[in-house]
Amino acid sequence: MVKLIMGLSGSGKTKTLIDLVREAIDKEHGDVVCIEKSKHLTYDIPYQARLIRTDDYSVKGNTMLYGFLCGLHAGNYDITRFFIDDLNKILDDRSNEALEKFLVSLEQFSQRENTDFTITINADPEKASDELKKYF
Repeated sequence: MVKLIMGLSGSGKTKTLIDLVREAIDKEHGDVVCIEKSKHLTYDIPYQARLIRTDDYSVKGNTMLYGFLCGLHAGNYDITRFFIDDLNKILDDRSNEALEKFLVSLEQFSQRENTDFTITINADPEKASDELKKYF
């Protein structure tokens, strides 16, 4: 499953993500990973979740992020939940078409590996395409 939390700045996306991470830690039988671009969530994410900063690994772009996620899972098959905060800051191509293609790839990965993704994006949900809205 891929779930998209989309909203403008200040709409509570990150707070919602933090609450979902905490809930997943309590309920999941596997490992929980939270990914962000820089040191924003350090004190908000409980230590039971693995917090990874893409800047620490020079991850930039759609293809590189997808490969990074696959590599994380290949190294730890116990990961059952990925959370990604503010995806737009990590991607190089932020067009609707590229985002749709990236989410389709994640959906296929999710089904194949039984791993769920929850992603926040800083954008106006009113302007989202129908393809993106199916992940709301």
